[in-house]
Amino acid sequence: MLTHLLAHLLLLFVLPPLLAGVIARTKAVIAGRRGAPLLQLYFDLWKLFRKGMVISSTTTWVFRAGPVIGLAVPVLASLFIPMGGIRAPISFAGDLILFVYLFGLARFFTVLAALDTGSSFEGMGAAREVTFSCLAEPTIFVIFIVLARISGSFSLDPMLDSLQNHIAHPEAGVPLLLAGVCLFVVLLAENCRIPFDDPNTHLELTMIHEVMVLDHSGPDLALILYGAAMKFLVMGAVLVSFIMPPHPASWFMETAAFTSGLLLLAVVVGLVESAMARLRLIRVPQLLVGTSLLSIFALVLLLR
Repeated sequence: MLTHLLAHLLLLFVLPPLLAGVIARTKAVIAGRRGAPLLQLYFDLWKLFRKGMVISSTTTWVFRAGPVIGLAVPVLASLFIPMGGIRAPISFAGDLILFVYLFGLARFFTVLAALDTGSSFEGMGAAREVTFSCLAEPTIFVIFIVLARISGSFSLDPMLDSLQNHIAHPEAGVPLLLAGVCLFVVLLAENCRIPFDDPNTHLELTMIHEVMVLDHSGPDLALILYGAAMKFLVMGAVLVSFIMPPHPASWFMETAAFTSGLLLLAVVVGLVESAMARLRLIRVPQLLVGTSLLSIFALVLLLR
């Protein structure tokens, strides 16, 4: 339905900056500060889109392509997942593989854009980003295998839509709980959140994602920030499917519950970032490998 498609796009384009504001406000409240307004990212994006850009003469078209693809990928990836009562506009068997590697494509061009500057500093951040993403990718695939086993489908739309009907199932309860925990850890890692990364840090030896976008400015930086917020929403939408209530009264009520779940997820991320310090870089691979092993254990529980 056209109404569902418009509602899907409305959530995708309007809600992401608010989620970033909720995370920042939660951290501010826990720290006893007033903090920035909830709509701060909206203001920042509006300001950046009106600014000019400074582009190094050593860069090529790859440098400009990184931010564009970084925004286009979450938009395209969102079309494969349901958002509450709004079914996925695109669905086919095996679309979960395309969903994962779309984000891999965005990361590939972001890394190329960082390397295109010729800066060894940005190259350091790119190497860290690629290393950690390689460790997180197996977890995502194993989680999707768990969901495919439970739902009996290899398409994200029916796979996520049927989760609410299996939450209370005795054989699926524990594997879904473990898969949800692993997916939450991956969400933090893939979106450069504490304890893996700090999007607000400017310490040279600890930056990962932030260091790759230091040379971007103006509209390009706005595209990067907007794309990152969209990525958080898209990955959060998959996680919220684990806790969606069954048998909603209508698609509108289910979508409202889905939106509330995303806002709650943003609050939880803010609480986690307030309660934890950033991990040492040598500890990050250990945590990601442990997450992979935990997701495999969830799969073993289903196959026993």
